[in-house]
Amino acid sequence: MNQHISPAKTAVTFAVLLGGLHLVWSIFVAFGWAQMIIDFVFWAHMLSIPVVVKAFDATAFITLIVITSIIGAIFGYAMAIIWNRLHRV
Repeated sequence: MNQHISPAKTAVTFAVLLGGLHLVWSIFVAFGWAQMIIDFVFWAHMLSIPVVVKAFDATAFITLIVITSIIGAIFGYAMAIIWNRLHRV
């Protein structure tokens, strides 16, 4: 049984997952829901950190999605390489 995975496909998968998560966050910011969500998350983790969500900024939005997608791709690629080396037949 071949347990190897494609580094390229894994990189794309991680890029979409990480970039997509931050896309959802940006949508929350754009609709004004982010402060309520971050307040809930901090409350649930029993934290008290004064965080204020700023207004939606298109430049920050694009930067966030691009950078997190690149980081996701790098981690996905690295994870596939490590996985394949640990599962050599």
